[in-house]
Amino acid sequence: MAYLAHSARNGAAAQPYAEHAENVREKACRAAAEAERFSPDQNETFLEDVVEAAAEYHDLGKLDEKNQADLHRANGPPHLTVNHVDAGTACLLAQGEFPAAAVVYAHHRGLPDFIQERLRETARFRDTDESIRKRTDAELDGLLRLHRRLVPPEKQAAAKKPLPADPAVFLRLALSCVADADYGDTASTNPDAPAEPVWPDLQPHKRLQALDRYVAGLSDGSDRGRLRGELYETCRNAAPEGGFSFCSAPVGSGKTTAAMAYLLHTAAKRHLRRIFVILPYTNIISQSVQIYREALTLPGEDPTRVVAELHHRADFAEESLRKYTALWRAPIIVTTAVAFFETLASNQPATLRRLHELPGSAILIDEAHAALPLQLFPLAWHWMAAFARDWGCHWLLASGSLVRFWEIPNFLTKNEAVPVRDLLPAAVSRDLLGYEKRRIAFRWEPAAKSRRELVEWVASAPGPRLLILYTVQSAAVLANDFRKRYGRNAVEHLSTALTPADREKTLLRIQKRLRDPTDTNWVLVATSCVEAGMNFSFRTGFRECASLLSLLQTAGRTDRDGLWPDAEIWTFMLQSDRMLTRNPELAIPAGILKRYFQKGTPIAPELSTQAIRKELQQKNVSESSKKLKDKEDNLQFQEIADDFVVIDRKTATLVVDPKLAESIRNGVGDWKVLQRHSVSVPYEKVNVYALETLGDGLFLWNRAYDSFLGYMAGVLPPEETI
Repeated sequence: MAYLAHSARNGAAAQPYAEHAENVREKACRAAAEAERFSPDQNETFLEDVVEAAAEYHDLGKLDEKNQADLHRANGPPHLTVNHVDAGTACLLAQGEFPAAAVVYAHHRGLPDFIQERLRETARFRDTDESIRKRTDAELDGLLRLHRRLVPPEKQAAAKKPLPADPAVFLRLALSCVADADYGDTASTNPDAPAEPVWPDLQPHKRLQALDRYVAGLSDGSDRGRLRGELYETCRNAAPEGGFSFCSAPVGSGKTTAAMAYLLHTAAKRHLRRIFVILPYTNIISQSVQIYREALTLPGEDPTRVVAELHHRADFAEESLRKYTALWRAPIIVTTAVAFFETLASNQPATLRRLHELPGSAILIDEAHAALPLQLFPLAWHWMAAFARDWGCHWLLASGSLVRFWEIPNFLTKNEAVPVRDLLPAAVSRDLLGYEKRRIAFRWEPAAKSRRELVEWVASAPGPRLLILYTVQSAAVLANDFRKRYGRNAVEHLSTALTPADREKTLLRIQKRLRDPTDTNWVLVATSCVEAGMNFSFRTGFRECASLLSLLQTAGRTDRDGLWPDAEIWTFMLQSDRMLTRNPELAIPAGILKRYFQKGTPIAPELSTQAIRKELQQKNVSESSKKLKDKEDNLQFQEIADDFVVIDRKTATLVVDPKLAESIRNGVGDWKVLQRHSVSVPYEKVNVYALETLGDGLFLWNRAYDSFLGYMAGVLPPEETI
């Protein structure tokens, strides 16, 4: 009899049990060994030992005769008759392999709440149905004998060891290795599955030389150019020390290239394998990726395989959609704080399968002040410290308004306090901040504006102009108002209502218009996505009242190069309007900034940490942060995954291209295409808009979409006027 791991379905041939078990064991162990290469004690193989045990027995229950009958039927039932995971956990628990048993238990359902599992006593990590457990126990010896005949052991079992100092991170990494091997091997049986690309090595020495040449070509001889060159050389030559560094250079001072130089230098010195650039907003990604691909691609390389561009997280547990999952394989990965940190927090195998690629990386958290909600930062810092201490990672925090979270009393626990080194000598910081204070004037408009008043006020200012609103709908409404009042050429619109592909086109158009000194009578209406990292320089800025930190970031998009001696950026309040929406998260920080203006306090980067301290006091963040950390310590994986939400709304991925939707229905496609031609919306909108389901968390946008308003073209009433 041929024993199967997967039945024949959807054009894929049946896969033998032995082939799948050996493939998963080999792939999972290779991933674990690669990660363990960066641990402090490279002679330890605890991760590899746990992963090997879990990988070998993860599908043991498929050998049950009832499950084999299911698997031998072409296009058999979606679920096997007997829970096939239960046998693997029973086997490993009997051997005292508790971490491996937990990984097997989690490789489909996700890591559980260990407190709840302990309450189940003898049934922990086992099926909840007693009859299934009894069947497994009765059949287990026979299943093991059959497994051993089909899958010979590779090496002698390792000695049992307790969980390491940070068991939660360890278990996520172990599940990552097994899940990626399992999902990847299963997907490879599908003849329509895209082939795994051949990824280039990081080669940090060569890429640093290429970056040097790129930056040398940017020099323009101006004061700003001289300061940017000084920042680049300082960061490029800074010796990596410890696990954390920070760079608090002001906006517009060239942090994009300076930080990358430091990361490459660090990777070369420490023999790291990968670089991550974590950005707060999806809109920044395309511009940063364009710079990195141009500056870092070596002769003969495919730029898209050197620098991976991941916009929003698209993880699908559904087997037919797994090919669309964006994995962390490239040597340089640019992604969002949402995708990155929610991966670290996840308990789900479809999401965690990329996590084992993180050890041995240099990671930039760009615009670190905006990366996470305040209550999530202490737990994120805990993970960052664990990856620095145990898995060879080095973290660089950068921002033009960097808040020194690690210096705020009682914000981090004593155990999380780690040295954080400033890359910039005092003289360099002084020169950069001195220039910044001379560059722009911050103005306050005390009278709340109606939509009509706002449009007329902005249009009367010297252009080109930047207008920032803090919800996707408000930005679309005002962009539409400008278009109806002054014509399409008088306005551009940028937000996550547009697909990454359309945002990229819009960015190129904006950059072209900004380079034309005769093209000044227009406005960019955008969300906060343009506040950080965008290489824009507008004549006048306007922004809805929000936080001090976002104001300092917006200043980097206004008169970026110091060309106008009277450059201004205005902060204003909006009157209530049925078409405009509010961002409730901004109420407290906006109130703090408003009081600074009313008191006449000079707006400067030095206020950043003070403003955050005030915000922490008003939000009572410490209590919620402590609860999160307690759940992490107690291995309450499901609750952490539910509570650690960077954007406090579940989102759905919408495909706006009908042809792409049809290819997904047919089981073909590419995750890179999906990333570029989809948008994310709050999940509750799925029912509001009656969207067609394409898969788990994936839907077809069946309303109007255009390249100006994006999916908001199907939301705003066409007759709306001001």
